[in-house]
Amino acid sequence: MLNPLQDKVPMQSEQSPYETVLQDCLRGELKLVNAGLPKSQKRLSDLLNEKYPHVVCNDGSTHCFKKSELEYLASMIDADEQQALPLPMLIERGGSQAEAAIICGAKVEEKVVSKALNMPVTCEEGRVRIYKPQLALLRRKLRTTTVYVFSPTVVA
Repeated sequence: MLNPLQDKVPMQSEQSPYETVLQDCLRGELKLVNAGLPKSQKRLSDLLNEKYPHVVCNDGSTHCFKKSELEYLASMIDADEQQALPLPMLIERGGSQAEAAIICGAKVEEKVVSKALNMPVTCEEGRVRIYKPQLALLRRKLRTTTVYVFSPTVVA
């Protein structure tokens, strides 16, 4: 499974020279676009106890969380799940503008997305796939607790 925070894209076994050059260029561009991603994620339970909840980003900037969003998330899940939920949640965007994928390492991300969207979702291959209308709704509700990760493709 491709880690979206990696700067390497697995190469296909039979790529043309054009595809190889394109992948190399894309890798560099994506690294620039993703420079503002957090260096690491924090657990919801830890963020709830911070006076100014935030994470430090790769480019040195600070990503701040709204307390109201953290409390909204906490209201959806129990204390154990709050300790398991890493924030910000990563929304993978790729070549298709019609869909996105929320990266889920555990069932808690799936549960949160399902409750926020008020619809059942399924985590397959470490991703919860959603479409443009659901993405807009999710980002409206969870603006500071989600971030975009740009990758060459969204896992099918």
